[in-house]
Amino acid sequence: EIQIKEPIEKEVNPRLLPGELLLCEASTVYKYIQEDGSNRGTYGKLVCTNFKIAFLDDDSASDDNEPQFKNKIVGENDITLQCVDQIYGVYDEKKKLLTGQLRKYPETLIIYCKDLRVFHFCLRYTKEEEVKRIVSGIVHHSQTPKLLKRLFLFSYASAAPNNTDGRNETVMFDTLEDWRAELERTKGNVKYKAVTTNEGYRVSEKLPLYFVVPICVSEESILKYEGRGIPIWCWSCHNGAALLKMSAFPKEQDDSTSQMQKAFLDGIYKTISKPPYELLKTDDLSSSLPSLQDIQTAYTRFKQLFLIDNSTEFWATDVKWFSLLESTNWLEIIRRVLKKAIEVAECLERQHTNVLLIEESATDLCCVISSLVQVMMDSYSRTKSGFQSLIQKEWVIGGHDFLDRCNHLRKSDKEAPVFLLLLNCVWQLVQQYPPAFEFTETYLTVLSDSLYVPIFSTFFFNSQHQKDTNTTAESLKTQSGPFRFLTVWDWSVQFDPKAQAFLNNPLYAEKTKPDKSQRKTTRFKHQRQLSLPLTQTKSSTKRGFFREETDHLIKNILGKRIGKFINSSDEPPNSFREFYDSWHSKPVDYHGLLLPRIDGPEIKVWAQRYLRWIPEAQLHGGGTIAIAARILDLMEEVQSLQMKMDEEHSQAVSGGIHSVPLLRNSARLSSLFPFALLQRQSIKPALPTSTWKDLEDEDDLVKRDDEFVDLSGDMS
Repeated sequence: EIQIKEPIEKEVNPRLLPGELLLCEASTVYKYIQEDGSNRGTYGKLVCTNFKIAFLDDDSASDDNEPQFKNKIVGENDITLQCVDQIYGVYDEKKKLLTGQLRKYPETLIIYCKDLRVFHFCLRYTKEEEVKRIVSGIVHHSQTPKLLKRLFLFSYASAAPNNTDGRNETVMFDTLEDWRAELERTKGNVKYKAVTTNEGYRVSEKLPLYFVVPICVSEESILKYEGRGIPIWCWSCHNGAALLKMSAFPKEQDDSTSQMQKAFLDGIYKTISKPPYELLKTDDLSSSLPSLQDIQTAYTRFKQLFLIDNSTEFWATDVKWFSLLESTNWLEIIRRVLKKAIEVAECLERQHTNVLLIEESATDLCCVISSLVQVMMDSYSRTKSGFQSLIQKEWVIGGHDFLDRCNHLRKSDKEAPVFLLLLNCVWQLVQQYPPAFEFTETYLTVLSDSLYVPIFSTFFFNSQHQKDTNTTAESLKTQSGPFRFLTVWDWSVQFDPKAQAFLNNPLYAEKTKPDKSQRKTTRFKHQRQLSLPLTQTKSSTKRGFFREETDHLIKNILGKRIGKFINSSDEPPNSFREFYDSWHSKPVDYHGLLLPRIDGPEIKVWAQRYLRWIPEAQLHGGGTIAIAARILDLMEEVQSLQMKMDEEHSQAVSGGIHSVPLLRNSARLSSLFPFALLQRQSIKPALPTSTWKDLEDEDDLVKRDDEFVDLSGDMS
């Protein structure tokens, strides 16, 4: 039985953003804290605006007890309309998917979110009229197709003050100068040029205003087929080899057109491929990687493993966890994508060969592979501003269909989590080589959440042309000066400085300038001879010996399994394997080439993103956060000793260690920190509070305050 408390006495009103309008609301709604059969929960008001669905209880009015990692735009009980995945109603204990017009209204509303949160709202004690209004309102505003102009993005941009620039150090790639600077940075300006041919979008609405092509490609060639068949430059390697992409010609054509296009392509290829000096390898990603439909199917299966309704369901699936995980095929897709990126890196790095990635529009898998290759080969892309600039260059300006792929308007049949696939692949690298990245996994998680926050234009258009035409139209309509959208890269909009500290990696191995004696020994930038101390996790000699002596044995015993993961049909198997093994047998240079480990269980589930709302999956005082906390303590100790030894050099020691104060009391932190803080009410302590007190009295081991997890508040 649910104990019916008195409804909230004081009026709790939602905090509305500029341009946000309250559409409907219902009082005396009961939100289950955790659907575990205990029916524990809290009463409050459920509201729907043109931006979000929000649950307001009496705690919402007070700022006490707020987590320090708090999003200023989306609260813990807020769901943006774009973040709603599916809505179910419970009728007589049966779940039914809610879409369109409803004849009967449910007694419980279950909302599954794209960031994997699950909300249960009991409407049994709500007035019937309010139930009708709130349920039909939520279903209508979050599930039915809408026009682009109806997105909250436009309401917010016209009402919000334009006082943030938001560029920071991120290169936006919306000017010719940005492209020229990138060419200069990568030394690509010898063979490539930035062109203005598409100004006014006279070549194609899909291409950006400015882009880079080989020097010998003429303006006529670019105009001939609306930019199709033209190699567009992505990045240049230190040895001069370049990574290029190209949108392919349609496959179904008549013979004469096909012949003309083939002749055109042959001419283009000759401008890049000039053996023996300039070599070119083409790679059609539509045939060598999974299709978008495969990616969508795999992710749909995969996310179901984490949209857990209750504790019973969690333990029921836990028994079959590995077989369920394997059957989704999601980790296998990540492995295949990483393997493809390693193959491309080998061509550029070792074979000094230009690589041309080909895809129908060159805006999906081309973006994934080109971004991954740059993260692996260019240490600048592993800094925060460098990674953000990379996303701008390859995805936002590069013309990835964010609007369609994320299905923001609820009318796309082309939905596929392509950008999420990239973030999952980058996360594999971040967790395998933490010191190589200036940003943390929390940064990647928050970036994935920002896909569904429609106050930033970054992930809400299909192309630069679509954004520009809408910006111009709105500017003319409002006539209140230039109409400007926010960019997601201005993190101060979502987080205050204390919370932003969680996005930066305090253990990042910053690049040091080598002295002259070291420079002489390095043959080129990515030679892996300058290893940082304490980086070699496994003995390279043993590993090398094992590989050489038992390679044939392993291939005989596990041939098929290894073949599935490692060998690709279109190149000699040993070339890839030799490059991969050779690299992994040497110490890691965190500022050189990074190759992900892709054998067997090396590909992992991004626990922080996918498990953060499941209390049963949390380890108190454990996980990677506990290790990071210990290392930070050591670093702080070293820093204080250094300062005592030599006050003059104290400035040279990184002061960033103090920037993550919450990492200190690690015994009370969850493995899913900092997101586990948001679940503080539903966490059951591993030890009763009295046991903690006994430990504290007995020993100095646990001299830590109850700052993060409310252990006593949950005891029933």
